[in-house]
Amino acid sequence: MTRSPGSAPRVVIGISGASGAIYGVRLLQRCREAGCETHLVASPAGVLNAHHELGLDRSALEGLADHCHNPADIGATIASGSFATQAMVIAPCSMKTLAAVAHGLSDNLLTRAADVALKERRKLVLMVRETPFNLAHLRNMTCVTEMGGIIFPPLPAFYLGRLTIDEMVNDSVERVLDLMGIESAAPQAWTGL
Repeated sequence: MTRSPGSAPRVVIGISGASGAIYGVRLLQRCREAGCETHLVASPAGVLNAHHELGLDRSALEGLADHCHNPADIGATIASGSFATQAMVIAPCSMKTLAAVAHGLSDNLLTRAADVALKERRKLVLMVRETPFNLAHLRNMTCVTEMGGIIFPPLPAFYLGRLTIDEMVNDSVERVLDLMGIESAAPQAWTGL
């Protein structure tokens, strides 16, 4: 990404309809703390899950981002490779969204923005949320990986000790921020036995 010195890293955060809306919300919060310029695109199912799991309506969710985009607005800035961004993360990423990204469907702004990240060779992190995986899920993850995307199921690092759910979420989010190249990311490093 070409940025002027001192400008904020620009990141796209997608929230799709899988369980785990807390990951997208926490990423938005941490990106704000880190001084990033955030562009949010949340699918209708993503907003529904944020409401069900966290009690947030669309306006509260959008209030966490610097810029919000309607998933139907295929003409938004983030739909073009000429709009420079540092990285994109879809948190959580449903299997439907994964499939659309893996096959280049670009059927809405969320999947188009992911397609842009891949074609421009920018960081794309998919926090996939589903278990167990079927063969289609695994093949779609392989497709995205072969195109340069990063598949990041938010699995807890039990080696860090007895963590609360909140601490586990925070650790996954910090690891994703580190993958995205955010300088203030603070993942807990393994220090050995």
